[in-house]
Amino acid sequence: MHKQESFLPTIVLAQFACTSLWFAGNAVLPELIPLFHLEASSLPHLTSAVQLGFILGTLVFAVFTVSDRFSPSKVFLVCALAGAVCNLSLLGASGLPTLLGSRFLTGFCLAGIYPVGMKIAADYHQRGLGKALGFLVGALVLGTAFPHLLKSLTQGLPWRYVIWGTSGLAVLGGVSLFWLVPDGPYRTKSSSPNFTAFFQIFKQKDFRAAAFGYFGHMWELYTFWAFVPVLLALYLEANPETSLSISGWSFVIIAVGALACVAGGYLSEKVGSAKTAFAALAVSMVCCLLSPWLFALPLEVFLGLLLVWGLAVVMDSPQFSTLVAQNAPAHVKGTALTIVNSLGFAITIVSIQFLRSMQSAVEPRYWFLFLALGPLLGLLAMRRLMK
Repeated sequence: MHKQESFLPTIVLAQFACTSLWFAGNAVLPELIPLFHLEASSLPHLTSAVQLGFILGTLVFAVFTVSDRFSPSKVFLVCALAGAVCNLSLLGASGLPTLLGSRFLTGFCLAGIYPVGMKIAADYHQRGLGKALGFLVGALVLGTAFPHLLKSLTQGLPWRYVIWGTSGLAVLGGVSLFWLVPDGPYRTKSSSPNFTAFFQIFKQKDFRAAAFGYFGHMWELYTFWAFVPVLLALYLEANPETSLSISGWSFVIIAVGALACVAGGYLSEKVGSAKTAFAALAVSMVCCLLSPWLFALPLEVFLGLLLVWGLAVVMDSPQFSTLVAQNAPAHVKGTALTIVNSLGFAITIVSIQFLRSMQSAVEPRYWFLFLALGPLLGLLAMRRLMK
């Protein structure tokens, strides 16, 4: 194992541990609804609060080029500790406004975890970045799904266990990365804020193609993840004779994407990141188009199709990050990743809220058709990279 590859397991485990904060609120929402007298439709608001915090955080980090000016490992540690505290603040919430505030602050801290983790990996890998980011985004997927597993395993126990568990993991991940992973050999340090970086990077056509492909992917990804429990609940409603664990299957359907990220990383070494991302985006678009027939399928076929969707929906994510990193100027690589993440997550809020607004006007089986719009536009944007 090369020296730089020896750091990858630590980066991956730290990323998993810290990103478990992301859906901690979603996993315990069924308990929060009666406790705080919330509406059943609070899921999109809770998810959007995290995304909004992440967006504001990434904008602040990008404008002040934080991960390019300061040690990324130190930035990761500070944000992991702060994120754990903000996640714990959920325990002191007294209603929807304080719940949303807690999730917003947690999202802000995640801006110093997810893109900074990718920046650290990029600082260690000039070659094989697609494979490295495959493992890293796979860790994000597992981290995102983990609260659902924790909720399933602690069934019957107080919901606070999920919050304590995810915060403890975040502290462990941040400290481990700081102690064990020094700044990478390919790090290029910026000495001062670069307020024109946003305009500089988008002047490059290949960078724009990679970024717009990623934006199309993000239109679908987090909305699908947020609504996996809703999809399962709708199936149970349409098929009352069926029995399944919503928390358990939510974890499986989201977590299976981690395998796809790793497999996509290895595939990218043979066919390239662009072709790997293009193929995954095309498959997930087909899943969106098939969604109206989901609830009429036998249980095994329904779950099988959701597993395929869970694989395809995120397989392209590390490859888009690779393409963004490869086509960004070296001295603003961390800032470029952060900017693209920020815009991508802004798109997720629009997508999530759009689906929420459709719920009263459109039959449930048609809700997920509109998700195909993102992959379609992403595929069109990527044509330049396929050449």
